[in-house]
Amino acid sequence: MQKANSHAGKGWEQFTDAAIKAVNDSRENVVFLLWGGYAKKKGKNIDKKKHFVIECAHPSPLSAHNGFYGSKCFSRTNEYLAKVGRPQINWNSLSE
Repeated sequence: MQKANSHAGKGWEQFTDAAIKAVNDSRENVVFLLWGGYAKKKGKNIDKKKHFVIECAHPSPLSAHNGFYGSKCFSRTNEYLAKVGRPQINWNSLSE
């Protein structure tokens, strides 16, 4: 079993910061799903007037019971996408 944050300090921080900045600056009405405390910190630079941000616990077995279950992040994403006239996501098709 992996330990929490076992991926930290391996260069992903710079990559994810750059990706978030690029999407934030160049797009509108993007849904950002920030799962876990570390991801929530990454959201501080997201323009919440342009985008929809959903924060909840990470879905890992270590913390899913602390707020991921019941967060309705997938249905909330689709509700927002419908509201702004964008296609909704068929979440079931992603597991096929």
